[in-house]
Amino acid sequence: MFKKYVNIYTESNPNPNSMKFVLNYMLVPDNTTFDFPDTESAAQSPLAQALFEFEYVKRVFLMNNFITITKDESVSWEEVMLPLKKFIKEYMEDDKPIFTAQKIEALKTEPSGEDDPEVVQKIKHLLEEYVRPAVESDGGAINFHSYHEGVVTVQLQGSCSGCPSSTITLKAGIENLLKRMLPEDVKQVVAEGV
Repeated sequence: MFKKYVNIYTESNPNPNSMKFVLNYMLVPDNTTFDFPDTESAAQSPLAQALFEFEYVKRVFLMNNFITITKDESVSWEEVMLPLKKFIKEYMEDDKPIFTAQKIEALKTEPSGEDDPEVVQKIKHLLEEYVRPAVESDGGAINFHSYHEGVVTVQLQGSCSGCPSSTITLKAGIENLLKRMLPEDVKQVVAEGV
């Protein structure tokens, strides 16, 4: 039987407790994020459930061609990086499922957001164009959550969640960008999942 070729390399990021495991192919649809802050939330991802079996794994995040794993502070990356890398490589080479069939079906029917108000479409575009690439390179994601009376709420996922520098990124980076580009509409940016 032909075995899938899987190459993985790791990238550190500003969050000292998370590591980005980058694969040589796409794992999930482009710019789609899956954040699993605990075992219960990973019910529809056999891969995430398997990673949570390592007692030091505290969060699993999937996007594009990478998996960001957040570990417990009690262990060092030197101790756990190679076993995690080996596990992911073997899991993928064996072509085991990333998601359950129910989750894959649900992904096909998610709403597009084309009916959003114009200001929300502009905010989403700015986040997609200017913020997502930088945050993604660090193994995380910042997704639009809501907009109400000048306040933009975003969700921090992956390495961004619990990162010591996420507040600086949020206020000095994202809030300043949105206020500058949409001065009449954006007064403040707040985050969920910090």
